[in-house]
Amino acid sequence: MDIKQLKHFDALATKGSFTLAAKQLNIAQPALSQSIKRLETDLGVTLINRNRHYRGQDGSRLTLTAEGDALHQHATLIIKQVKQAEAHIKSMANLTKGEVRIAVPGMLGSYYLPSRLMAFRHHYPDLKLSLFEGGTRDSLRMLQNEEVDIAIITSQDLQANFDSHLLLREQMVVAVGEDHPLAEQANVTLTQFFEHELVMFKTGYFHREWMLSQAKTLGLEVNIAFETNLINLIKQVVSQGYAITSVLEMVIEQRDSILALPFSPAVYLDLHIAWNKERPVGLADRAFVDFLMANR
Repeated sequence: MDIKQLKHFDALATKGSFTLAAKQLNIAQPALSQSIKRLETDLGVTLINRNRHYRGQDGSRLTLTAEGDALHQHATLIIKQVKQAEAHIKSMANLTKGEVRIAVPGMLGSYYLPSRLMAFRHHYPDLKLSLFEGGTRDSLRMLQNEEVDIAIITSQDLQANFDSHLLLREQMVVAVGEDHPLAEQANVTLTQFFEHELVMFKTGYFHREWMLSQAKTLGLEVNIAFETNLINLIKQVVSQGYAITSVLEMVIEQRDSILALPFSPAVYLDLHIAWNKERPVGLADRAFVDFLMANR
């Protein structure tokens, strides 16, 4: 028994006629009859009730024996799996072509992803990477609107129709200049944080939403001195002592004249790489997800 015989039998069982099945398979009817007979001989059973027909809307149809019904169920599944395997292998061959469209928060796009993107590009030199950088809300919106295939979003943005993996957990810290009054402290409470002028990302960034929600919960006023989405400008404002902010710990580098102080109690942000499970993910996207997860 081979896949060719199963395809012949499936066509016959579906069409209910040697003539119609042979036409669908584009083979001669005697060749189909011989193929089915060989299949029955190989299995040692009768699959077709050759002397019993029933008349449906499309005319007289052959019927299957009990063994034929059982084999047809298996044949349908096997043929489907073979088609899936063929499509999968062909798609793997196409990893030399393809595009990865990913939306990422600004801080990750600047400080977490560059080295990993270059490593992925080295591993898959023919794949195109399209990176869309913005706020976490931008990433979520683009994923919902299918403007990208995958996105890095916060755990709060996960939805029932998303599949995801936890990519990283990063501490949120208070960024202050070396001469700022808070610089002598080991950590900073939220109340202390809101006593100072702040530089914030504009609307659409999780950090801004988080800080405003915390202030509202505590019943505190927020003194926003600067608003910008340019991370380097934010760091300059902080290093020169004009304001403080909250960023992911990865943003503060040794060369910066900035101290990264943990909140008290400590605050962590979980970031997930997500995609819409109702929309098939391309093999290039899957390769990118697997690469990121293996190189966290």
